Amino acid sequence: MKLKLAPGLAIKKSPISGKGCFATKTFEQRKKIAEYTGERISDFEALKRARGRRHLRICDIDGRFSLDGARGGNGTHYINHSCDPNAYMKTMHGHVLFFARRDIKAGEEITIDYEQTLLPDSRRCHCGAQNCRRTINKV
Repeated sequence: MKLKLAPGLAIKKSPISGKGCFATKTFEQRKKIAEYTGERISDFEALKRARGRRHLRICDIDGRFSLDGARGGNGTHYINHSCDPNAYMKTMHGHVLFFARRDIKAGEEITIDYEQTLLPDSRRCHCGAQNCRRTINKV
């Protein structure tokens, strides 16, 4: 099944990690980029799916449910971590939305600070930012 991307997004090889989500148009500061989509699962199921996986495409919604972007995602599940991100994530009324922290130009990789993930705290960060903390999770 072919991935149906959110408008304004493209998936390409990333210099940060594997594949990344890139802007195909300009996103202005504080404007919505897209909504995270995927299969709605319990957090218990999210923990089961995360076990032993190197790349996770699972996003928590509310501490009880999560979205698995690898199943029914729209490309936002390829947004990589950066310690100096150009976007941020906000959960509103059960929806996970991405917004631009600053103007993002076409061709730029869209990144957020994951802060806390199901990955171990020892997972190294390779974002290359000047202020890189060297881990994906804030510890």
